[in-house]
Amino acid sequence: MSAARIGVFGLLGSGNLGNDGSLEAVLAHLGREHPEAVVEALCGGPEAVAARYGIRATRLHWYRGEYRTASRAGAIAAKGLGKLVDVFRTAAWVRRQDVVIVPGMGVLEATLPLRPWGFPYSLFLLCASGRLLGTRVALVGVGAAPIGNRATRTLVRWSARLAAYRSYRDVPSREAMRAMGVDTARDDVCPDLAFSLPTVRAPLGAPGRVCVGVMDFHGGDDDRARAEEIHRRYLDGVIRFVRALVEEGRPVRLLTGDECDAPVVAAILGAVDSPLVTAAEPASLADLMKETSAAGTVVATRYHNLICALKTGTPTLALGYAAKSEALMERMGLGAYCHPAREVDADRLLEQFRELEKRAPELRRTLAERNRVAADQVDSQFRALTAALFPAAPGEGRPGARPGAQAGPDAHGRPDGQARPATQADARQETS
Repeated sequence: MSAARIGVFGLLGSGNLGNDGSLEAVLAHLGREHPEAVVEALCGGPEAVAARYGIRATRLHWYRGEYRTASRAGAIAAKGLGKLVDVFRTAAWVRRQDVVIVPGMGVLEATLPLRPWGFPYSLFLLCASGRLLGTRVALVGVGAAPIGNRATRTLVRWSARLAAYRSYRDVPSREAMRAMGVDTARDDVCPDLAFSLPTVRAPLGAPGRVCVGVMDFHGGDDDRARAEEIHRRYLDGVIRFVRALVEEGRPVRLLTGDECDAPVVAAILGAVDSPLVTAAEPASLADLMKETSAAGTVVATRYHNLICALKTGTPTLALGYAAKSEALMERMGLGAYCHPAREVDADRLLEQFRELEKRAPELRRTLAERNRVAADQVDSQFRALTAALFPAAPGEGRPGARPGAQAGPDAHGRPDGQARPATQADARQETS
């Protein structure tokens, strides 16, 4: 019996710790349940993925300048040619796989600036190739949100429709896709895949230590006209908040979640010149968990900074920029501790922060319980994924065999006539 060939796809190895954390969760699952599988990636940073995870990796785009603004005629022509070449490159890569998994990430949203011919186009090529070539494509625990740009919305909608399996990391994501015209009646909701990762802790740091997770935040895709205004207001509010903590003698540890956040850290360090303010250089979600577990409290913007803080049981306040942050905080029992990243009010943020600290012992107990539930839900999600993508029982055929060798999946990746796996994820999400 041949080993299953499983592809993973996304902006992986590109400097975003959350994206790579989602990949780590899926690779750990595959290592447990399908140790014989041959795994390879089509991704943004193939060198980093190959070196770190020991799997074969292919560059997502033929044109190496894909994410640079093309202003000269030659660059514009090369980028256009790259879009055509990627049609055939993507199809050739998909043809080699039995199954392709898109591990988490906000692949169906535009809560950050996004062009339709960038990642949405790449995702559409993947899902269309999968449908045409008979390779199951699974969008696993992904994030989605309403999209204003018509071209981006169309590509995202068709990507979701063409996928063989879909599940979402929160209810607002599923509702966003339903509003776009995708049939989500049998799509599951479960916590972010990162909740399945081992929880890494470090000894508690200096008394009163606060971790502040920052972000190179300029608003979403629909905010391009006022991106700099949004960024300045966000940065000014965070600087005022950090300065207030330092004036009280509180140690502050700055955290990032993407390589692009470094200028924000530099701006804060320059504005608040104090030995009490230091910056971490995390290289993984495990590193982030060590930092957040050593703090008494956390204030963070990036989604996976929040997850790492909540996962370690540290009372956390979210500087949220999308519905996913609010949904996560509500799920974990901290829905009252959200503050808008677009309109940071340092005085109000301090009030919320002080209330958070007063309730810290109670909130730590709440987080311990919610983390247990979240881990169970992600385990159920992975069992559902296995049932959907590898429906043949042991000895009944090759794992991950292409449709046609056995009964094919329905529009949601389940074998003909198979009932929805009983994950109970939806019920738990609605009541958390």
